[in-house]
Amino acid sequence: MSEQQKEVKVYSIPTCPHCKKVKMFLENNGIAFQDVNVAADKAAREEMVQKTRQMGVPVTFIDGDYIIGDDEGKLREKLGL
Repeated sequence: MSEQQKEVKVYSIPTCPHCKKVKMFLENNGIAFQDVNVAADKAAREEMVQKTRQMGVPVTFIDGDYIIGDDEGKLREKLGL
């Protein structure tokens, strides 16, 4: 039996090339994720800032931990790829 799917949430904005890179990486590796548009969702934006203490996107939450930016190495490590 395979490992249980990790909970993945990407806080992003539609015009961000780094956000698109993270989402493409997840899609290409078959990782299901929730995409949260912080440009349109003020509550989600406030939640992201409260948890990370910064405004930059993308922020990827994986099972409660977060990765800021499009660091593929950290994404691979946290996802076990």
